[in-house]
Amino acid sequence: MSKTGPIEFIRQVKSETKKVTWPTRQETTVSMIAVFIMVIISSIFLYFADQIIAYLIRIIMGL
Repeated sequence: MSKTGPIEFIRQVKSETKKVTWPTRQETTVSMIAVFIMVIISSIFLYFADQIIAYLIRIIMGL
């Protein structure tokens, strides 16, 4: 692979960024809402899993 100079590199980067299909505002909003919902669901699950494990350990240890 041949080395390219900084100017050629910048030209190549500009060329590649023109090929990118950027998401629309609506797609970004829907994805963001989906991520927030999954984070909330995961947090609730991990909270209850932690509470159950802590309860079981307290029973086993006799505290």
